[in-house]
Amino acid sequence: MPGLLRGVARTAVVAGTATAVSNRVSRRQQGRWARQDDQEAPPQPVRSSEPAPAPPPVDMNSKIDQLKQLGELKAQGVLTETEFEVQKSKILGS
Repeated sequence: MPGLLRGVARTAVVAGTATAVSNRVSRRQQGRWARQDDQEAPPQPVRSSEPAPAPPPVDMNSKIDQLKQLGELKAQGVLTETEFEVQKSKILGS
């Protein structure tokens, strides 16, 4: 039974990582397409009286939840220290 739980937990980590990577790739592609559209479109006149828009907020709650899940998996022995550090750097680097 513990082997089954470990397999299920590892599958969950892999699936979660794959989802996170897929989402990051999608965001990068959308950013590249947006930059290409900006380069092709004529520049819009800039109004000097309006303040610059604020940058979009970083979804820290999502990152914190992912880090908590990783910590739990490490505590349960599903992840090694190296696997934990790799996944943590991916979450924090995105």
